[in-house]
Amino acid sequence: MGLNIYQLSKSFGETKAVQNLNISLEKGHVLGLLGRNGAGKTTTIKMLLGLLTPDQGEITWEDGRLDRSKVSIGYLPEERGLYLKSKINEQLRYFGELEGMSRKQADDAIDYWLDKLDIAKYKTKKASELSKGNQQKIQLIATLMHNPELIILDEPFSGLDPVNANLLSSIIEEQITAGKTVILSSHRMEQIESFCEQICLMKEGEVIVKGRLDDIKQNYGYRNLSLSSNKTIETALNEWNIPFETKQADIVIRVRNDKEAIQLLNRFEVHSIPIRNFKMLEPTLNEIFIERVG
Repeated sequence: MGLNIYQLSKSFGETKAVQNLNISLEKGHVLGLLGRNGAGKTTTIKMLLGLLTPDQGEITWEDGRLDRSKVSIGYLPEERGLYLKSKINEQLRYFGELEGMSRKQADDAIDYWLDKLDIAKYKTKKASELSKGNQQKIQLIATLMHNPELIILDEPFSGLDPVNANLLSSIIEEQITAGKTVILSSHRMEQIESFCEQICLMKEGEVIVKGRLDDIKQNYGYRNLSLSSNKTIETALNEWNIPFETKQADIVIRVRNDKEAIQLLNRFEVHSIPIRNFKMLEPTLNEIFIERVG
């Protein structure tokens, strides 16, 4: 086993930030922790890190209590925390030593990651001299340089341009391939969808959707029939009072299942309305997110 969260709860006065949270995540797997601001994600992460004490419940790793002195954790917080007046190599060395690395181990890791992220030229610069995106890269190095078992990334793509976002995606993929256990919290649904096998969607401290992403999509209650757009199809759908959306060059119609889609395609054929091509699509994670949390 890996990470287990059982009946975890935390309140602040009358506000129930997290209520009876249960999550199981096997080692080497990836969890997407989702929800709007105030859903309880950050409170959950802080309890995982030991920064907050739960009111009830427990967190275990490999059947023992999750203890940062025994389990190596890499954490990238949403709120960045570099020392702006300190040199990059000096503060990264400090972060590495806090995680038990020797000076040589830290320096070797710093050189490796600065080269990998193409920012070696900033090694002796102060953090204040770097752009927001490059500061984000430095924080990522601090998260990964000690080779943690459990990696928690809170809004890791914040402040990154498309090129650097792709670079970060490739690094996350490498960590997953290396067998690391990853918790990824992000508002960028396309990133969650590409990485995460499991998701936990929270609202006002409670879990409202949880499980394997493939299963959630398959059992969600509808699918999307996508057709190449033309005015004849749109006119027919309007006459039949069938709702649809136009997305670029496609018409997208929500159906309950494949049978309903086939019935609609047959109806087009009966009315001699040509269909150039079609495809069935599962609901996107973004659609599920918006429907469930508003």
